[in-house]
Amino acid sequence: MQRKKYSDEFKGQIALEAAKGLRTIAEIASEHGLHPNQISQWKKELLEGLPAIFHDKRKREHAEEEKLRERLYGQIGQLKVELDWLKKKTGVID
Repeated sequence: MQRKKYSDEFKGQIALEAAKGLRTIAEIASEHGLHPNQISQWKKELLEGLPAIFHDKRKREHAEEEKLRERLYGQIGQLKVELDWLKKKTGVID
């Protein structure tokens, strides 16, 4: 017998439905033809993974800010070099 494969979207919908607690896991399992233990496992994975969603977002935002800062400092440095070169070529002194 071959195992059934479910999409991540389907698993998420079922786990969220179980986490809401509006219906029992047995009712959800019966409706979708799943084993209650499988739904409990998906619910557990959902609840354990929730904090990481927000943590990863902050890390991602910080990394993006750092990349932007590095790029801007690089541009400032390049413009300073070009300005100094132009001043030297034209004989302008600060």
